[in-house]
Amino acid sequence: MKYDCLIVDDEELLSENTRDYFNTFGVSTAWVADAKACVDFFRDNQADLILLDINLGGTSGFDLCKQLRETTDIPILFISARTSDSDMLLALNIGGDDYVPKPYSLPVLLAKVKAVLKRYKSEGDAIFVCDKLRVDFEHTAVYVAGVKLTLKAMEYKLLAFLVKNKNRVVTKDEIFREVWEQSITTDNTLNVHVRHLREKIEDNPNEPKYIKTVWGTGYVFEAAES
Repeated sequence: MKYDCLIVDDEELLSENTRDYFNTFGVSTAWVADAKACVDFFRDNQADLILLDINLGGTSGFDLCKQLRETTDIPILFISARTSDSDMLLALNIGGDDYVPKPYSLPVLLAKVKAVLKRYKSEGDAIFVCDKLRVDFEHTAVYVAGVKLTLKAMEYKLLAFLVKNKNRVVTKDEIFREVWEQSITTDNTLNVHVRHLREKIEDNPNEPKYIKTVWGTGYVFEAAES
């Protein structure tokens, strides 16, 4: 399931009211009460933004933010009744994008969330994310589970081409023309590059879930539509 916003807060009434208000105004929102539930949520769901409280029962929102930043760069807005400068600075220094003091105004918070989502989504074409794989086209960088990969120039170019044509079968001739351009290449060269990419981005290169071979034609990069 894909949501615009996930609220992580152990204040049940406030969180439910915020969730319902956001949903009423077209910002699809889910709520969980603690760090474990947040981690579990992201196993089966996605969200474009997180509203994160600092006090989460036995867990600190600061620790959860650090954990989340190992695998995602989506906006994290802290929401907290703690308003000291040291708390605000820590929240921003560990990866928080903003700090919203409680009690907050629902209309003002909604407007802030909508603005962040609009900005984040407008930048979305520069970044592709699918499960553990992240391709940053602006910086020509590829990450798997938050770890930056070392790709040769042609490996990156091939992966970028396949990703930009996701869920569409591309022929070998297309790949030769668009990726290798004027360079003379062979099926064997292409096969080697595909194998190397699979070894770097697939959990099991022998049973790839991203780069699939379409026998006699070419390849397809399979990505779930959000």
